Amino acid sequence: MQNPYQLTNKVALITGGSEGIGFETAKVFIKLGAKVVITGRTLKKLEKANRELGENCFIYQNDVTEKKSHQQLFDFIEREVGDLDILVNNAGMHHKKPTIEVTDEEFQAVIDTNLNSVFALTRTVLTPMIKRKRGSIIFISSMAALYGLEKIIAYTSSKTALIGMVRALASEYSHTGVRFNAIAPGFIKSKMLNKAMSNDPERKKRVLRRTPAGRLGNPEEIGMAAAFLASDASKFITGVCLPVDGGNSIGF
Repeated sequence: MQNPYQLTNKVALITGGSEGIGFETAKVFIKLGAKVVITGRTLKKLEKANRELGENCFIYQNDVTEKKSHQQLFDFIEREVGDLDILVNNAGMHHKKPTIEVTDEEFQAVIDTNLNSVFALTRTVLTPMIKRKRGSIIFISSMAALYGLEKIIAYTSSKTALIGMVRALASEYSHTGVRFNAIAPGFIKSKMLNKAMSNDPERKKRVLRRTPAGRLGNPEEIGMAAAFLASDASKFITGVCLPVDGGNSIGF
């Protein structure tokens, strides 16, 4: 029996894959045998990631909000890499501001990036996956979808909606062989988080006190969870949101 956790000969698309969680997920997938296409808006970042990830990484400069480009992206993957097996909807934007100061334009920009674009890309890849009777589509949600956090109203709304999207898609299409799941990362190390924590040591203490594991997460730990949900090891799992947070969402 082949190792069900392997991704040998699988083809994956990871949006926002040039850095952070997307990059580390691509690295994990490639180590497990997958061919990975990463997208992003900045070519230099994509090229740098490509050099680090090696020959099984393919890059495509793309802004997920340009929905008319999604079919071209999909056609590139099918033509140059192979039949798409896995989609990781990772690209997104954050916006922190007191709720009553958020403009309609700011709110809509976050919703368009984190929700509308995710739906449009998922719809694009879903029809061929259904025809092949296989596929795993993974949505990167957030702990903000699991409990309240202040000053991120648009982000929270979008990431909560993704969980609803997962459940609706799973209910409608899991019988076809395509699976839909979400990951809700906790406090994961990044340049932005490290800077925020350094400037607010009390916040860091509060975060760690609430996290039973007693530490921040590493981006590759999100990648390993995504690899599990992408692999045959999870072939009877669909419609779930998996917190990868060191227990933060249940800590007190």
